[in-house]
Amino acid sequence: MLSRVADSLYWMSRYLERAEHTARLIDVDLQLQLDQFEPGTERSLRLLAASHSYSTPEGEDSASLSRMLTFDRSNPSSIVSCLASARENLRQVREQCSSEMWEQLNRLYLKTVNTEPSDSLNVHRYYWSVQEGAHLFQGITDTTMLHGQGWHYIQLGRYVERTDLLATAIGTHFSFLPDYLNQAIEPEEYLEWVGLLKSCSAFEAYCKTYTAELRPMRVAEFVLLNAELPHSVLFTINRVHEALQAIAQLTDRRADEAIRVIGRLRATLAYSHIEEILANGATNYMDSIRSQCAQAHAAIQQIYFDYPVESAMIA
Repeated sequence: MLSRVADSLYWMSRYLERAEHTARLIDVDLQLQLDQFEPGTERSLRLLAASHSYSTPEGEDSASLSRMLTFDRSNPSSIVSCLASARENLRQVREQCSSEMWEQLNRLYLKTVNTEPSDSLNVHRYYWSVQEGAHLFQGITDTTMLHGQGWHYIQLGRYVERTDLLATAIGTHFSFLPDYLNQAIEPEEYLEWVGLLKSCSAFEAYCKTYTAELRPMRVAEFVLLNAELPHSVLFTINRVHEALQAIAQLTDRRADEAIRVIGRLRATLAYSHIEEILANGATNYMDSIRSQCAQAHAAIQQIYFDYPVESAMIA
């Protein structure tokens, strides 16, 4: 597969995952506001950090913040910007995807760009439709596309992006960890921890596993080390490792450095205890995960997308 094609599929998947993640963060934040008398300033700051948007004009209210994260074309991580980038990357390699994939992503982009909700009910439906559209695209991809190199690059992009986004969201929240890690959350903090779990699509799964009693240590273990939760860090790292190995088997170019970095991170997570992670500083641990993901991405970029022509001729 041409490096240009692989690069486009990889980044298309990353941008779509980022758009879906941002839509979920905003939707969760809006739902939590309905249960609080006063807006949470700290939560707004966490929303900015978790969506890779680290600056906003002073005095902006929650509605303005949501609009910036949704419609601002100058913000490369806004929902509209991400969907536009995902659509453009897929447009360039339409011959590599199914017609159903292109139609779904194009439909999602046009619907998102041409609709601006006006009331609270329509706002919720708007952000839910973005998430639903991204999920539908993933399902269509899995059922209509050959599971060859192109499909594995899409999986790789999705889970590299999801790992980075999860580590950012979890690390931002864990910077406010309480002193009582293995006790039930205080009532005034309950909604914030519900918000974290919902941001990771994990609230219902957590309740089915532990009941609705939230304890910081349990929540941390669930979103970090649960190998069955699609939005846990361990789950996403396992999928990145699988995709890298599959691509290495299907190509002449082996991503030894990327596999080494991800394999080491995978082993560290698989054999870690949550008590050790929290005792050594959860925020630093999340920063380390993001750093290792960045190393793996740089290796992937160099080996599969930006390699010298001479090395390809030799291979």
